[in-house]
Amino acid sequence: MRGEGGRVLGKTGKPFEIAVIDGVAELTICNPPVNALNSEGWASLALAIEALGSDVDVNVIIVRAEGKGFCAGVDIKELAADSSLIQKVNAGNYATFRAVHRCPVPVIAAVHGFVLGGGIGIAGAADIVVASECATFGVPEVDRGAMGGGAHLQRLFPVQKVRYMYFTGDSINAAEAWRLGAVEKVVPISELRDTALAIARKIAKKSPAMIRIAKESLNGVEDGNLEDKYRWEQGFTLQAYMSPDSDETRKAFVEKRDASFSAAEER
Repeated sequence: MRGEGGRVLGKTGKPFEIAVIDGVAELTICNPPVNALNSEGWASLALAIEALGSDVDVNVIIVRAEGKGFCAGVDIKELAADSSLIQKVNAGNYATFRAVHRCPVPVIAAVHGFVLGGGIGIAGAADIVVASECATFGVPEVDRGAMGGGAHLQRLFPVQKVRYMYFTGDSINAAEAWRLGAVEKVVPISELRDTALAIARKIAKKSPAMIRIAKESLNGVEDGNLEDKYRWEQGFTLQAYMSPDSDETRKAFVEKRDASFSAAEER
């Protein structure tokens, strides 16, 4: 619905809020405690981004979050309770990252705190990333019994750095991300939203037609197909889920203990 000052407010009951003003759409993830989304949440996020991209009143989109961090990815507790939902989660992730990457207008990711799993997918699919000084980027997929995120992480960081992060589970802080060219600006968290808005407003003043053509053109000259690469990874997520080790990692995460792979082999 349309609120005061031309703002468009998102529907209630979703894990995010939406406002549009002067050509800038602001989608704010707000799903405490860690902004991890379940299968329904990812599906609704994809639809919302697609709708914003099709809105003639939107010239640029900012995706940001409230709370402890940007996004901790998927809801591991949902998958621990019902592993069959992995297909639905995969579909939601794929649709969301595609919606960001293939969005007809530029998407700015304004990230803070933890940027994990699905958070990496959003940031890696975005056109511009700005980060708070407290932001950290990581893919703990191996420690969660899953795959995915490598294609989008590789859009942010060099190949060997990506493999180090993927195999070890180690994160990269905002300063290192800036040094490696993954983020446009690193600012205090109090300035993060205003920094993203300043960039968005600069873009929004341009010719909407020219910006949309530019976005499509730049996507067309990228090396390889990001969605195809991610789809390849998702096939290995399903393979990983058939392993007892995958089940053990999720149970260990939910129970807040170290995983025991010898125990998994005995089952």
